[in-house]
Amino acid sequence: MSNAAALAAPSARREFDFTHADHQAISRIVYDALGILLPEGKAQLVYGRVAPRVRACGLGSVAAYLKQIADDDDERDRMLDALTTNHTSFFREAHHFEDFSERMWPKLAQRLTSGGRVRLWSAACSSGEEPYTWLMAALGADKSAAQRLLKGDLRLLATDVSPSVLETARAGRYSADTLRTVPAKLRSTWIDSRLTVDPLLRDAISFRPLNLLGAWPMKGKFDAICCRNVMIYFDEPTKAKLQSRLADHLETGGMLYIGHSERLSPDVAKRFDCVGRTAYLKVSA
Repeated sequence: MSNAAALAAPSARREFDFTHADHQAISRIVYDALGILLPEGKAQLVYGRVAPRVRACGLGSVAAYLKQIADDDDERDRMLDALTTNHTSFFREAHHFEDFSERMWPKLAQRLTSGGRVRLWSAACSSGEEPYTWLMAALGADKSAAQRLLKGDLRLLATDVSPSVLETARAGRYSADTLRTVPAKLRSTWIDSRLTVDPLLRDAISFRPLNLLGAWPMKGKFDAICCRNVMIYFDEPTKAKLQSRLADHLETGGMLYIGHSERLSPDVAKRFDCVGRTAYLKVSA
């Protein structure tokens, strides 16, 4: 049986009717809003994430839910939030943070010491593990030295399209299992007994909602950008457009880090030198 036929067939395992047309309609909404592809193979995932919203609205089918969100922007946003994948961890793809700490941080730290500004951007930051990792890796376990640098003009912008994960990120409180990948010295320096990230780090990060396919309010350029493991959900034209915008918002001489299975489009790649595993140094405007 094809995916379409399976979707169209009644299923005793499902609480709500969910047809092939329902899946197509949701896929169009998500693609238009976020650029994320949800092919038929993702149908069960889509149903699993939408069904709780159908139940919360007191409706009897996904089709009825689609009618409701046509006139209910708040509920539509809740559906988009539910359909956003937010898989991350502390020190995920740690080679990127090692590269930044060795290649970029010494000169950026010197700039801070001299009264200059440093701007970093964690795009699609999910629940905050990436930006907190970034600062911990750069600042190390010497808290006194870190405090001096954090008094300078250092800001890390961390954005995500999902309001729910941003709440977790701002709180900076994680489970012991989530924190197990943080090296012991850094954990003892930056994580307190309540399993909460030190306020020094939290205050250095601005967590903001942002759709990578929408308008970007940022005017200045960044010294480094992490945009990792989000482009795997996009088609090629969307990837190329996003990468070009990221390059435009990066200083020449700055670094762009993308996910291990992602690659720069040919036109964008001309503006960078690949200097490490999915680590790109911007060499031309």
